[in-house]
Amino acid sequence: QVQLVESGGGLVQAGGSLRLSCAASGSIFSINTMGWYRQAPGKQRELVARITSGGSTRYADSVKGRFTISRDNAKNTVWLQMNSLKPEDAAVYYCTFRNKYSKDYWGQGTLVTVSS
Repeated sequence: QVQLVESGGGLVQAGGSLRLSCAASGSIFSINTMGWYRQAPGKQRELVARITSGGSTRYADSVKGRFTISRDNAKNTVWLQMNSLKPEDAAVYYCTFRNKYSKDYWGQGTLVTVSS
């Protein structure tokens, strides 16, 4: 089992920044992928960004150039730096962890609200 603890959500004005963090604990293997998904009301959950333990990243087109994902393998922690936030970025953000067996774990979610 893997437990994920997220933090960093909140209310921010459009154009502002927030930094989300997620710490994983439990049965952590060295090869894994961590990332962030988000779900806005009435919309499907979508990938925001993910990063492998080797450092490869993938971003949704809508956040490229504004969001940066990073991680510390020694701390099993992933961060999502979100800059130039837009109202359409408002959603519940979920941290994810995929182990080397492709089993997925999800955090409880953290709410990001962007005021216009």
